[in-house]
Amino acid sequence: PFEPDRWLLDGDTVQLGEHELKVFHCPGHTPGHIVFYDEPTRLAFVGDVLFAGSIGRTDFPRGNHADLISAIKTKLWPLGNDVHFVPGHGPMSTFGRERQSNPYVGDGV
Repeated sequence: PFEPDRWLLDGDTVQLGEHELKVFHCPGHTPGHIVFYDEPTRLAFVGDVLFAGSIGRTDFPRGNHADLISAIKTKLWPLGNDVHFVPGHGPMSTFGRERQSNPYVGDGV
């Protein structure tokens, strides 16, 4: 079985070329899901946590819908409405656009 050299934890940073990416633990889709955030470019790599108009599935073993919603609202939204994000698939969006219109995690939900 695969064993990582290092587990990434909430608040860790990863150097990728000239970019220092901050790590956010965002469980729900899967228990150990993380998001990478590049603060200078205001760009987040969210994987399957958040999509334009949707959120990640939580019907996997140990997935948790409440944890996913909480992670998005408490870890991602505070980064700012102007942050663009790259999902695991589908088009890019911004946190602000999703706060306004996403039927699962918008501010009106």
